[in-house]
Amino acid sequence: MTTVSTSLPLPVSEQFASLLAEQLKDVTSNAVTLNFRDESYDAESGGFRPVEIRLERHLNQWHIQYITEFCYVGIGPFAELTKSLDFDFGCGIFQSVIGECAIEKGTDMYVVWEPNFLSYWQEMKAFTLTISPD
Repeated sequence: MTTVSTSLPLPVSEQFASLLAEQLKDVTSNAVTLNFRDESYDAESGGFRPVEIRLERHLNQWHIQYITEFCYVGIGPFAELTKSLDFDFGCGIFQSVIGECAIEKGTDMYVVWEPNFLSYWQEMKAFTLTISPD
């Protein structure tokens, strides 16, 4: 059985962990990156922000290394895709557009981010998922 650890400094839900585990059931490598993309997302019209989730397997259990959400910053053809939120469990750091701090300081943001992401992924089917094993 494929499982994703929820023993993390942020309140990662069992629902979120189970949905990730479901995507990983056929992965044979020990590291994987999940890329969630709204193909219509762009700097001009917006859309659902891309999310990247990195997981590594240790002792038959997957561990989330980071969850990063991206957004466009800038105007028109000069807009660049950059990190808007980064929950880096591997380094113990939370980053947002306003700065960097200990990951525990990102708890309030995480409890808002996760249910929104789950809604976009499950209910709205807003993302195309690409799984990149290492």
